[in-house]
Amino acid sequence: MASARLTSLAALAALLLTPSAALAGKTLDAVKARGEVVCGVNTSAPGFSSADSQGRWQGLDVDTCRAVAAAVLGDAAKVKFVPLNSQQRFAALQAGEIDVLSRNTTWSLTRDASLGIVFTHINYFDGQGFMVPKKLKVDSARKLGGATVCVQAGTTSEKNVADFFAANGQKYKSVVFDTAEAIQSAFFSGRCQAYTTDMSDLAGARTKVARPADWVILPEVISKEPLGPSVRRGDDEWFAIVKWVGYAMLEAEEAGLTQASVDRQKAESKDPVVQRLLGVSEDTGKLLGLDKEWAYRVVKQVGTYGESFDRNLGPGTPSNLPRGANRLWSKGGLMYAPPVR
Repeated sequence: MASARLTSLAALAALLLTPSAALAGKTLDAVKARGEVVCGVNTSAPGFSSADSQGRWQGLDVDTCRAVAAAVLGDAAKVKFVPLNSQQRFAALQAGEIDVLSRNTTWSLTRDASLGIVFTHINYFDGQGFMVPKKLKVDSARKLGGATVCVQAGTTSEKNVADFFAANGQKYKSVVFDTAEAIQSAFFSGRCQAYTTDMSDLAGARTKVARPADWVILPEVISKEPLGPSVRRGDDEWFAIVKWVGYAMLEAEEAGLTQASVDRQKAESKDPVVQRLLGVSEDTGKLLGLDKEWAYRVVKQVGTYGESFDRNLGPGTPSNLPRGANRLWSKGGLMYAPPVR
């Protein structure tokens, strides 16, 4: 009897330790039936999400959605982009109007725990700052006491700026706007003495004016703003897909993959990490409800995280932002992906 019991326990243990295919979640089923990923993005945030003159969306957050489409549908172009302002974004996700919110949105406890959404990963480490006209001759945010400050409604920036001035024993007057376009129009026309938002947003806004050098981004960073995509709470399978697509882009960069070299590396590389990531040696896709080449398509059609950063935000782009904290952990940054295995 004892022997039979031990045999049964051994069989159960073997079953529990054997990888099995993921159950398809309702979002994944809906995306496949629809034939496109519906992605909520910013109305206009250069470097993160903005449409060019032909109506083609581009940016770091846009690439996140294209990568998900490449992994799930086999084609990075199968994305419908829905521009949302800061007040609309969470309601649209909660109501099922979008599959992914990829809109330079800060991950915070309140948002993660009370809105019926869950953040999948961080795709940009940011922080809030201030921009002022050069003619104001202010070189520090601590010299802005009594200033009129433009800030966007429904963002973490509202509370952060209040905390900053309170901590420094200063008063200020806020002028609140609903959209980025409205706030930037007001600031650049002289309605406010300072504009506060994430540092990356300030850099993007400055690219839109005729004389960027006339506007100064002050050195102080007054908050932590970890930005990343989010999905509806309760669909673990879809959450896992969006999360691991982001991590695959990081792991691909760390492994030395590129869009241009991925086919050669898929055929020739003996690196176990590369073979596993590209579906040569293992089928990690079945654990996500995908096929074994899901990550290969992400790299081939969209690129690695580093390639996306460089073409959207890095030196040589209008935003001209350094990698900084967004470098790989192995190069002194904070970007660290769990192993894709």
